[in-house]
Amino acid sequence: MPDLTSPVVPAGTLARTAQPTLPTGDGLLLRPWRAEDAPAVHEVFQDPVMHQWHVRASHSVAEVDGWIEEWHKAWAEERTAQWAVADAGTDRLLGRVALREIQLGDGTAEVAYWTVAAARGRGVAARATTTLARWALDDIGLHRLELLHAVANTASCQVATKTGFALEGTKRSAFLHPDGWHDMHLHARVQGD
Repeated sequence: MPDLTSPVVPAGTLARTAQPTLPTGDGLLLRPWRAEDAPAVHEVFQDPVMHQWHVRASHSVAEVDGWIEEWHKAWAEERTAQWAVADAGTDRLLGRVALREIQLGDGTAEVAYWTVAAARGRGVAARATTTLARWALDDIGLHRLELLHAVANTASCQVATKTGFALEGTKRSAFLHPDGWHDMHLHARVQGD
């Protein structure tokens, strides 16, 4: 059955190019993940704060090697786009920012992020998210970006608000964390915001 609308972003838009490095303009780089990042990512996932707000755990550097391989494959398949957030001067890993659930035809994706413990409270997640949103909406042409976080995660809510993601509502009992079901705030940014 034919569609009545054209794809918002044509298939192949991401896959036909190498994943870009995106400078924030204020000391951070969003860059593709490298195999040598695996030990640092494994260390990040030993942090109890990561266990509180994420459902993934890392049991070994080898496991993270597999994640990085999957992240590269997901770019080529236009499913997700994952960036390391690094200090532009030292290349030290400060966090991660990503587009998940990419639907090019519908022009939508979900934004996700985390920061290493030493980078929290320094605006790293907000700066990286602002850069990613600008690239996704303005350069790629996505129409809508969603951002979900546990209602109890006030730091993540602050990042969403600072980066122009309007709070649209609460999804009740929507995500299972290690400590049980959490209500989730739904924020979004659309082209023109």
